[in-house]
Order: sequence, then C-alpha cells, then structure tokens
Amino acid sequence: MDPSIFHPDFKPRPFWWEAVEIGDEEQAEPPSRADVVIVGGGLTGLNCAIELGRGGAKAVVLEAEELGFGASTRNGGGISGGNSVGKGLSGSKARQSPAEEQDWLREIIGGASEGLSYIEALIQREDIACHYERTGRFVGAWAPKHYEGMAGKLDALNRYGEADAYMLPRERQREEMASDFYRGGMVVNRTGKLHPALYHRGLMDAARRHGAMLVGHTRAGALTRTAGGWRVETSRGAIEANEVVIATNGYTGDLTPDLKRRIIPVASHIIATEEIEPDLARSLIPKGRTLADSCRILCYYRLSHDNRRVIFGGRPRFTQVPPETSAPLLHGMMLARWPQLKGVRVTHAWTGNLAFAFDYLPHMGVTPKGLHYAMGCNGSGVAILSWLGAEVGRKILGKSNRAPVFDGRDFPTRAFYTGKPWVLPLVGNWYRFRDWLDRRAA
Repeated sequence: MDPSIFHPDFKPRPFWWEAVEIGDEEQAEPPSRADVVIVGGGLTGLNCAIELGRGGAKAVVLEAEELGFGASTRNGGGISGGNSVGKGLSGSKARQSPAEEQDWLREIIGGASEGLSYIEALIQREDIACHYERTGRFVGAWAPKHYEGMAGKLDALNRYGEADAYMLPRERQREEMASDFYRGGMVVNRTGKLHPALYHRGLMDAARRHGAMLVGHTRAGALTRTAGGWRVETSRGAIEANEVVIATNGYTGDLTPDLKRRIIPVASHIIATEEIEPDLARSLIPKGRTLADSCRILCYYRLSHDNRRVIFGGRPRFTQVPPETSAPLLHGMMLARWPQLKGVRVTHAWTGNLAFAFDYLPHMGVTPKGLHYAMGCNGSGVAILSWLGAEVGRKILGKSNRAPVFDGRDFPTRAFYTGKPWVLPLVGNWYRFRDWLDRRAA
C-alpha cells in the first residue's frame, strides 16, 4: 500500500455521506400490523413503499442496518437510460430467428429505458433535491473489437430505447475526456447522474409523507404463512402483514435461500479524490458526463456534484476488501486514464455489493411461497430498481403492471450454487486475462 496517495483526512466511508449522515435519524418502533412488510430499506424498498402509500396501503420498511447503509448510498450515482442491460441484450433469444431477436431487443431495451423516465418523474413529483442532471455518458472502448461491438448495438439502443447515442472515433475522443486511453467509444445522451445519498434521503422523506413506517436496525427473521397473509418475525417483535416484499438485492441472505441462489453478490469499490484545481477538473470531462468503459474489469467515474473531485469506481477486486486495499488499485487505474492527476490524493474509499443475475437481467416477480421481489441490478440499478420497486407496489395494489418483460421471467440459478460466490476471485483473474488479450491484440 502506497501511503502517499492518502490524504491526512482520509476516511474509509462513502464521500456521499458528507452531505447526509447515515443513521442520524430517530428509528421508528415496528408496528404489530401492516398491509405490506418490505425487507430492505434501499432504492427498491423505498420506491415500493412510496407507490403503496400513494395507493392507500400502509407499508413497513425493515432495514437490518442504518437506513441507507447499503449500496443505495454507496454507488457512483450514474443513471442508465436502458443502455446498460449488459449481456442480457442477447440472451436466449439470440439463437432464434432475426424477427424474434428484434422483438427481444425491443422488449428488453424498451423496458429498461422506462427506468430513466420513472426516476425523472419521481424526482420532480416528490421534489427531491439530489443534484440530478441528464448529462449523458461516454463509454470508452478498451480495444477496437469492443468499439465494433458497441457499434453493433447502436441501432437497437436508439430505435428501442431512444438513447440518442452515437459512436465517437478515437481521433475525437478528447471531446469527451482529457485522455487518449481508449480506442474511441459510444456517447449516450439519454442518461444522467445524481447524488446517491441525497436521493436516498429524499426517498425516505417521500415514503414517510405517503404513510410508510421506516424501521432501521431491525432484522427480518422467520417468514410464516398465516390465514390472513404473513407473520414476519423481527429482532424487535413480530409483524402481521398481508404481503411481504424482498428488496435486498446484493445483500440477499439466508432469509430467502431460494432467491439467494439466483443472485451473485459482487463487490464494487469507489474512491473520491481531494479537491482539485477548477480548471483541471473542468478539463477532465469537458461536457460533465459520466464515464465508463467496456472492460470486463470495468471502471466508472465522474466528477462530484460540485465539480471539485473525481469519483472513481471499479472492480479491481470482485470481493469485499478493506478500502485501504482497494484505494491504491483504483488510484492506479485512475492515473492510467488521467496521468495528469498524479499527486492527487484520496480522501474517501468505500465498497458496496452489486447483485448480478446469471442472465444479466433485472427480475421481479413472486416466489412459489408467495413473496414479492425485485432485484438484480447487474451494476446499473439506480433507475431500474427504483422503477421495479414501484412496479411491485403497483402490482400489490392491483394496478396495471408496466414491466411485463422483467416480471415473472425465469430467474435462473446454477447447480450446486448456494449464494456463496467462492469462484469470484477465479472469475476476476480470468476477466483480467481476457482484457489483457484484447488490449494486446489491438
């Protein structure tokens, strides 16, 4: 570990928490009765609670840690417009006819793009001050063949997701970032960014306005079917409810072992730099976009909401490691892209769990036992899991479901997988080797 990269005031916690102190609110006592119990106090659960409250149902949101402890306030704040549904774009339909393939793309991309429309309307309706901007995104191509692969998806993204996207060759790359690191890339205008902790706090306030009860430091225990619905045992007493929603995403555990088998928790790590000189900051990303790349060991980065720091995230390790371990790795990756940041120190470093599905698609539905769920962010969940959380609420209320492509689909797992991803370090090494090969071939 290189101690010179750490600022004297270094904190192993999210930079976003400087604006909102997680756990500083009074914790409600859990009631004995509710219409719906939601397990998980992140973006999915809070949006579900808001929608239920708007429909007249009383929801209780249970969070095992402080409200806002998980990935909802630990992410990079990038908002996808449906262009980040990843490898799920091809899926099983790729082996069928061209017409079926186009129908598949229309459903997946068009469905995922609803997330951005939803979150923009929600922020306006609930008056959430979270520095939201529709700034667009530049996705750098790690190698020429990655550029070609992105170009092959361009038409579908624009046709079905209204992405307003275009390819940018390498000779024009400095229009988007002060670096020649990539081999060109894709610009996607229909994307945005926000301040994750302020967005989460705004959701908490909105949920309470709509009648939800938010209960932190309360772990859900046994879930038992009753004649009238469910009995939810908690660390602070039992709650009777008509319905139960599981909104645990990358923190899905032994409470729901069947769902745990369908989710791969992957750690993502982020650093924030000290404040940098304004002219340098403006030069790094001239149009203020979020940035990402096509690596398997990918990076995602942006300027902070005040344009004074670099927020740089990635997966140098796929598992949880101390921030003091991940920060030097991320710092090195940042300098590879922006050598002009040499000497800039790190003030914050943190990590959080993503949730990957085996088909790289988000999922919502009802388990065979009758539990509602929405999960599977696949590294891009701020908008889509906000939307799917609300859609679960609408479904419970008996309203029309606007997310049929993600609702009730087969939610795959693998033989002998129990939810403990022991193989992730091996996968990480394989991905690094593949990235090395692609770059070397270029």
